[in-house]
Amino acid sequence: MSAVDFGAFVAELATQSGRAILPFFRAHHATEDKSQGGVFDPVTEADRAGESVMRHLIKRQFPAHGVLGEEFGSENTEADYVWVLDPIDGTRAFISGIPVWGTLIGLTRKGVPVYGMMHQPFSGERYSGDGREARYEGPGGARKLRTREVADLAGATLMTTSPALFKGEEAEAFGRVESEVRLSRYGCDCYAYCMLAAGHVDLVIESGLKPYDIVALIPIIEGAGGVITSWDGGSAASGGRILAAGSKALHQAALARLAG
Repeated sequence: MSAVDFGAFVAELATQSGRAILPFFRAHHATEDKSQGGVFDPVTEADRAGESVMRHLIKRQFPAHGVLGEEFGSENTEADYVWVLDPIDGTRAFISGIPVWGTLIGLTRKGVPVYGMMHQPFSGERYSGDGREARYEGPGGARKLRTREVADLAGATLMTTSPALFKGEEAEAFGRVESEVRLSRYGCDCYAYCMLAAGHVDLVIESGLKPYDIVALIPIIEGAGGVITSWDGGSAASGGRILAAGSKALHQAALARLAG
């Protein structure tokens, strides 16, 4: 089965996880802090409900596949196909009632991201990609996604979840890029990457990401014509320090400023 053939199944994962998660949004629900005294890292009943539904469906349909999820860890990750799940990317936005969170559903084959979807069940939006093309479904109808061709930092719009992600040399590196762009905006987590794929923003720079934060987004960005790597130009699939850009020229310009 090719990665493209998984599209219908991924759509079903999105539908069922959305049904599990949405009743908790803008409702009274329990929130726990996973940080153990560090920076506030919330998890909700909705996170667990969404991931549980997806894991159940995957095990039933593809029992030989592996799963890596934010809430329930890894299982059979040596398999050729591994699903990488984040039921609510942007939990801080979720618990604040702000609809810029999403469910990330990624699929890797032999460690390489081959399919991904970001589903926002409140707005009814789905962004998906297989590395060759990317698509949007939601209000206004379906369409292909395409990044915009901005070649230099002076014309770019930059996003990051929060400047608090960066400390020390990382903060200095981010500041070098931010000082040269036309506009910078904070927030949105996974939604920022989808806005890049849709051609609304041009750069996303982050640090401290886990695989489940980024794997699903890689085939979307690349399918829309963008570039996404680590800060040293390597694979983004393991998380860490991430740079996404709408064009190769802009990616190279941002990499150079991150490096000094």
